[in-house]
Amino acid sequence: MTVPPPLIVTAALDDGAFAWFEDLRQSHFPRHRNKVPAHVTLFHALPGEHEDAVAQTLRTACRRHRPLRLDVRGPWSLGRGVAYRLASPELDHLRQELADAFSPWLTRQDQAPYRPHITVQNKAEPEEARELLEQLQMAFEPFPIFAEGLLLWRYLGGPWALVERFAFDAP
Repeated sequence: MTVPPPLIVTAALDDGAFAWFEDLRQSHFPRHRNKVPAHVTLFHALPGEHEDAVAQTLRTACRRHRPLRLDVRGPWSLGRGVAYRLASPELDHLRQELADAFSPWLTRQDQAPYRPHITVQNKAEPEEARELLEQLQMAFEPFPIFAEGLLLWRYLGGPWALVERFAFDAP
């Protein structure tokens, strides 16, 4: 029996935020390595064989939440890339709630302390990454964005395939 590919959970960004970060990613991520859109990962690898249970957990959680404010705190070095740090007590709370539900399935990476971010460049030459970081830091002012729900993806060995979108819809 073939084991289904792992599942990834990300935040569904509001359209304006997604467009802004995706534009940066398209401009600065090495093209041959840019296989997925701009995203905020909550979980990197949940077991594909539990897709129905994962989807039901996400669906239920989204019914209890309204859109979440995420504060963009600034660009930060990844060494060979650049990401924007995010801060959101609401996202941290939701992520912990989901981590508790998924605890038997969490990989070491998903058990590590959660540091939400959006990567706009990775696996670039170090000098190129330093230059981009300096450029982005000079023009940066903190701003809010919103997560409107959660996205469930299937990992396909590089690219991802969207499985389902779950909207936050608490009254």
